[in-house]
Amino acid sequence: MRIVVLDGQTLNPGDLSWDGLKAFGELRVYAGTPHDKLLERAQGAQMLITNKTPLRADSLAALPDLRCICVLATGYDVVDIEAARAGKIPVCNTPAYGVDSVAQHVFALLLELCRGVARHDASVRDGEWGLRREFCYWLSPQVELTGKTMGVVGFGNNGRRVGELAHAFGMEVLAYEPRPGAAPAYAPFAFVGLDELFVRSHVISLHCPLTDATRGMVNAPRVASMQKGALIINTARGPLLDEAAVAEALHGGQLGGLGTDVLAVEPPQADNPLLDSPNCYITPHIAWASLRARQKILSITEDNVRAFLEGRPQNVVNP
Repeated sequence: MRIVVLDGQTLNPGDLSWDGLKAFGELRVYAGTPHDKLLERAQGAQMLITNKTPLRADSLAALPDLRCICVLATGYDVVDIEAARAGKIPVCNTPAYGVDSVAQHVFALLLELCRGVARHDASVRDGEWGLRREFCYWLSPQVELTGKTMGVVGFGNNGRRVGELAHAFGMEVLAYEPRPGAAPAYAPFAFVGLDELFVRSHVISLHCPLTDATRGMVNAPRVASMQKGALIINTARGPLLDEAAVAEALHGGQLGGLGTDVLAVEPPQADNPLLDSPNCYITPHIAWASLRARQKILSITEDNVRAFLEGRPQNVVNP
C-alpha cells in the first residue's frame, strides 16, 4: 500500500518517528503540500494522511486509487466528508489525543486574562516597580475564578476536561451539548440551552466542531447578551467567532477579554481586527501541540491504518 503524508512537519518537526507507518507499506512524507502540488503528490496513493491540507470534492474525484483518509486531528472539516462518503472512502480522525493539552491551554489563556502575569512581568523588567514606593501594585484587576460560572460549549472529551478543571477552581459549570451524555459527578453543574449559557456565564470556553450551524455562532447579538466584562476562550475553530463583532465588543468594553488559539484565517491577515483589540491574547494554534499529545496522534493514526488494513476501519467520521 502506498501511504502519503501531505503535511507532516507540524506534527513531527523531528522529535517523533515515522517508522510505525513505514511498516504498513511505501511511505512518502511531505513537510507541507501546496494546493498546486496536491494531485501530483497524492496520485496513486491508497491512503492519504493530512493535518491541514484540504481534501475537497474535486481533488477526491481525481484520485481513483484512494481508499482511506486519516486526519492527524480530531476536527475533520479539512476533508469534504460527503464527497468522501459518496466515493466510499472512510475518513478516520484521532479523537481524544490532546484532552489534557487543550484543557491546560484553556486555563493558561484564562489565567493570563484574569491575572495579567506577562503584563506585570514586563512592567517589573521595565523598572516600574523600582520607581514606585508601594510594596505592590497592579495594572489590571486581579480576578479570582472561585464562585464564577464557566460555560462550556461542546461537552465532548475536551469540554468535559475543561469542566473538571473549572470545578477544581471553584467555578459553577454550565454546558451546552446538542446530544448530552451523562452529567458529571461534581456540582454545581447543569446542561442548559446555548442562549442561556451565554447569558449566565462569566467565562465561555468553546469546544464544538465547525459546521454550518456553528459558524459565526459568537456574533454581535450573542455577545450583547453576555454579562458585561465576561471572557471568551476559543481553542476549537476560528470561524466560530464573528471576529469583527468580537473586536468591537472588546473595544467597547462589553467583552472583558478574549483568549484564542485559533483564527478564521491562519496565519492571520494583517487586517484581522483582533490583532489590535484590547485584552486579547492570541496563540498560534498550539493548544494541541504538547509532545505527549503529538505522540498520541501518531499512535492513534498507526492504529487507524492497521485497523483499515485488517478490514475494520475505526474512528470513522463518515460511516
